[in-house]
Amino acid sequence: MTATVEPMAWTDVQLEGGGTLGLGSGLTTRDGRLFAVTDRGPNLFISQAIADYGPSGLEALRGMRDAKVMPRPSEGPEIVELRVEAGTVQMVRRMLLRTRSGRRLSGAPPPGAAEPLFDMSGRRLPPDALGADTEAIAIMPHGDFFVADEYVPSLLKVDSDGLVRERWVPAGCEAALAHDDVAVHGILPERATRRRANRGFEALCASADGRWLYVGFQSALEGEDPTSVPIWKLDARTGALASEYLYPFDAPETFLRDASRRKVGAGDLKICEIAWTGEDRLVVLERIAHSAKLYAIDLARLPEKRMLVSTDDHPEVGPDMEGMTLLSPTEILLVSDNDFGVEGARTEFWRIVLDAAI
Repeated sequence: MTATVEPMAWTDVQLEGGGTLGLGSGLTTRDGRLFAVTDRGPNLFISQAIADYGPSGLEALRGMRDAKVMPRPSEGPEIVELRVEAGTVQMVRRMLLRTRSGRRLSGAPPPGAAEPLFDMSGRRLPPDALGADTEAIAIMPHGDFFVADEYVPSLLKVDSDGLVRERWVPAGCEAALAHDDVAVHGILPERATRRRANRGFEALCASADGRWLYVGFQSALEGEDPTSVPIWKLDARTGALASEYLYPFDAPETFLRDASRRKVGAGDLKICEIAWTGEDRLVVLERIAHSAKLYAIDLARLPEKRMLVSTDDHPEVGPDMEGMTLLSPTEILLVSDNDFGVEGARTEFWRIVLDAAI
């Protein structure tokens, strides 16, 4: 299959506190409507925060594995409605994820989160039961959403206007995440808590009839084979696990742009997005950082995969491609995660046009 890759014009949205809106974590479409989801908000590695803002309070944290600084943790996730017109992507509206009392979800870690996160003074951020690191989104037939949270990991059930009504969490986590504003249900498999730090739920889509959710972890679970990653098929009404599939990663060295920059290994491999194309058939966005690959799969036929496109063949496409959705049976929309512009990165949208239907 051959592919044409086209850049889409987009102007990043400036934020009042500095930086730009980071809406590249996930994309979803239904009935011609397009939505994106942001993640937890601006965050920096310790060394980067020291370089940018000075060592005050942070120097003692240098070298701590997975540690990050969050300058504005109260500015949490949101859903952004977009519109594609010709060669441009335009913003229609922003919907803050909020509870029935009007409180906005934060980007702070919830109780039990493994990630070490700090404020700009080097103080550990206190846990917030309404904290979420949202990484994927699926719009349902009636216009409401499911949003995948990487922290717990969990699934948020969200109304069409951004109101969070339910949080589905792994069994045993419901007490720690309890909050008067959101109904918390421990209905997901307990095994989800074995996700690696910052490698929880990352990919999400729904079947056309809204009966099934497909959710993918970003990487292998702790203690499991790092060369494959679980994809779960869930009942969208109850959250019950219907099936589990193991998606096989490509060898790390085949991600050529990443391998040319440093030594890469199985721990670097990620699934960042999935899109539904038919019963138990998906398109998968697999990547490290600079190289991304799109595969069409039939879950029942794994480990078979059919390559659609690799960005190693299209050097004009930048790094950190994280969101993906289908505009038509022959068109795919990709978007990068600009990390809220903390390193000066800009959001990139790309349309991939295939010479045949997926």
